[in-house]
Amino acid sequence: MSDKLPENSRAKKQVKRRKKKRIFLYISIPILIFLLASVTYGYKIYSTAQNTVENSYEEVGRENETSELRKDKVNPVEDNVSVLIIGVDDSEERDYDEKSRSDALILATFNKQEENIKLVSIPRDTYTFVPERNTYTKINHAHFFGGPKATIETVENFLNVPVDYYVRLNFDAFIEVVDSLGGIYFDVPYEMTELDSEDNEGSIHLEPGYQKLNGEEALAVARTRKYDNDIKRGYRQQEIIKAIVKEATSASSLLKLENIITAVGDHMATNLSFDELKSFASYGMNTDVDITSVKLEGSGGYMDDGLWYYQVDDESKTAISNELRNHLDLQIQESIETELSVDDNKEIQPYTY
Repeated sequence: MSDKLPENSRAKKQVKRRKKKRIFLYISIPILIFLLASVTYGYKIYSTAQNTVENSYEEVGRENETSELRKDKVNPVEDNVSVLIIGVDDSEERDYDEKSRSDALILATFNKQEENIKLVSIPRDTYTFVPERNTYTKINHAHFFGGPKATIETVENFLNVPVDYYVRLNFDAFIEVVDSLGGIYFDVPYEMTELDSEDNEGSIHLEPGYQKLNGEEALAVARTRKYDNDIKRGYRQQEIIKAIVKEATSASSLLKLENIITAVGDHMATNLSFDELKSFASYGMNTDVDITSVKLEGSGGYMDDGLWYYQVDDESKTAISNELRNHLDLQIQESIETELSVDDNKEIQPYTY
């Protein structure tokens, strides 16, 4: 029997093979295009992020760029570290440059083993010692006196917790991040009428309830103090950060990353290098990352200089200090030694701003 197939059967098989090749090409070409686009887009984001961080990099100006409360320089790839978020009372419209006060101070500690984050807000009117001026005043004045370095020294002196890194953002950065995400959902606690970032009176009006906020509206909710107090304001700021993180880590926001990075870049300063920043990716990749808020207890009132201050209870401060130190795997202490950097040759007096 002949092994040769009839000409018509051979032709039919060739046609089928050609069809299969075409089908394979039809399927594989879109997949290939998608993969190439993903790689190109990923590289573009990576490149944008690298350029943004490099352009925003500013050293603190400390010896070996290490906290005095650390024995050795930390490595965020392996160690538990802290980041001080400094929100400054500034924008392109205000243009205070380095002479702005901090409008928000949030210390975040990151634990690599537990892959969780703790946040503590320090009320802007907190009465404390500012080493830069060897004086007592509101903690938000530290940035006016000496920028991030003076702010970091003051926070470290106040809580006895090392500040390894800082990120300073102004109003414009906050607004553009929220807008780049397409807004965030937040439960507005009460009806409010507030200034916008350009100080236009009554331009922001919000009703209470869960709703989507744009950048200006989110900033108004984060800044307002006239409806409650500094403590609740700090708690709102932490909750807004959580809302931003939740939105930023959602699948729908992945294609917005380049816009977010670009938005932040023009309004940010940090001592995090790009390689160090990449080490935080494990937290960002975890959409269920545990972010815990801790609160400083205290009370407020007017002092002899006629200004209103918030006085943090010593027990609360010690408890929070130990909680954060424990989270950083540092030895806890029975009490906080205050005025770590006081020059005994100078007279310490309350400072009137």
